[in-house]
Amino acid sequence: MSTSGVGERVPVLVHEARLGADRYRVVRPARSLGQALLVDDDRWLTFSLDAGSARTVAGLWLLAARSQRSLIHLPLRAAGAPGDGSRLDLVLLHHSLQFAPARWKELRTRLGPGRPHVAELPRARPEVDLAARHYRENRDLFHQHVHAETLFMTGSARLFTETAGHFLDVAQHGPTGDDQHYCARIHSNDGILGNARELHIEYRGLPSGDV
Repeated sequence: MSTSGVGERVPVLVHEARLGADRYRVVRPARSLGQALLVDDDRWLTFSLDAGSARTVAGLWLLAARSQRSLIHLPLRAAGAPGDGSRLDLVLLHHSLQFAPARWKELRTRLGPGRPHVAELPRARPEVDLAARHYRENRDLFHQHVHAETLFMTGSARLFTETAGHFLDVAQHGPTGDDQHYCARIHSNDGILGNARELHIEYRGLPSGDV
């Protein structure tokens, strides 16, 4: 049964740039993602967010499913310590775009200020056929590459749509009461990771005294 999802208008900035004969469309969140961090922990990746940034990322995850000709860029490294190479930016893209990560650094330098746009996102979460993910012939998988301090997460519209709910869970349920830790995972046992590491998605509240 479908449950209530994002159902929000997400403000974004739309950029267009050309590399040779190719023109690319890059979409970024119009608002800062605050303290959100994506960290390369070697064996897995850790995405730390507060409730507000988790909702925004859920919306951008859904936008990656719908905007199959766009690269969805989440600039996250600014929230980390200067010079800390474990922090990564994130690019979400549909596999049909066939964008080579090696071109990202040049494309990134060509992006202007962008034009404001509001993305209308659906409310319903889809039905998930968990059994189908484990069929031997299932090739609908996420793949990852790291280049230019950026994680590229490539997948299908179905995969992005089905996994956006992990960020919503963090936004809606973490933390509760005295428990300041809440997490969700895109796990190796889920049957959706190809050449990709697990993604741990955890609540990260502001330390006491921060504003």
